[in-house]
Amino acid sequence: MKRITLIPGDGIGPEISNAVTKIIEAAGLKIDWDVQTAGADVAEKEGSPLPQRVIESIRQNKVALKAPVTTPIGKGFRSVNVALRKELDLYANIRPCRNIEGIKTPFDNVNLVVVRENTEDLYAGIERQIDDDTAESIKIITRNASTRIVKYAFDYAVKYGRKTVHAVTKANICKLSDGLFLECARHVAKDYPQIEYKEILVDNLCMQLVQKPSQFDVLVLPNLYGDIVSDLTAGLIGGLGVAQGANIGTECAVFEPVHGSAPDIKGQNKANPTALLICAVNMLKHIEENETAQKIENALYNVIKEGKVLTADLGGNATTTEYTSEVIKHL
Repeated sequence: MKRITLIPGDGIGPEISNAVTKIIEAAGLKIDWDVQTAGADVAEKEGSPLPQRVIESIRQNKVALKAPVTTPIGKGFRSVNVALRKELDLYANIRPCRNIEGIKTPFDNVNLVVVRENTEDLYAGIERQIDDDTAESIKIITRNASTRIVKYAFDYAVKYGRKTVHAVTKANICKLSDGLFLECARHVAKDYPQIEYKEILVDNLCMQLVQKPSQFDVLVLPNLYGDIVSDLTAGLIGGLGVAQGANIGTECAVFEPVHGSAPDIKGQNKANPTALLICAVNMLKHIEENETAQKIENALYNVIKEGKVLTADLGGNATTTEYTSEVIKHL
């Protein structure tokens, strides 16, 4: 039996985690879930929102499924997500973005992948208060991190039959930092003549994504741009409730949805587990449980396509429990 770390998170996290584990079990796959709590409640009890036991669990099991954890804005602890990525060197954040039949959106031909560098840039968290009126953040871009994320993007393109990789920067303004990222991208691209390589400025990309997203295939970006653009692309396919994500490193992989912990609907049985379920499907593919993954994916997309039992954010009025049961019925 495969042992996998499960981080239920907080807010709606435990509810959607429960839904997903039920669906996986109903699909006939038994997993030994190593449940590890993290977040604000844990910080009060253990002095850290991300205790070392969580890190060690993922290191030992190599794979984790993580529900959302609330990050305080402007105060309190830094993001658990950022800390996990740094501790485990989960350098590649992968966010596939594809239309789902049954979810109405302005476009019906979106099928792209955001490959976001995950360990540096402004997320390095190097900040200081210069005086009462001035704060400073330092943007870190290195040759090593830039080269390996671009290489990951090209390898991904080759593996999944993608045709084009766009390097996304603001190198016209950040000439040294983004310039270095671009230099690394150009160098790596030479080793992949079968993949078309293009460059685009991040502001131009945002405009073109909401005009003609079908022209894009694989996007590779530094950390901050990747974070912003991946939420924009999620909006193209129906929002964060159906957006998937994975954080991949050399040794470990953590699969988590893009959306937040939605504390305003915590405990109300309203949460949509779709994004976490898609992440779980990708996790199952990662551990080569492809048959179960396909079974769950087919059931999920059939439920959405039929449109009879959907949560409120998908246009229905079903509870989390009812939606979960409907997916199980379709297995």
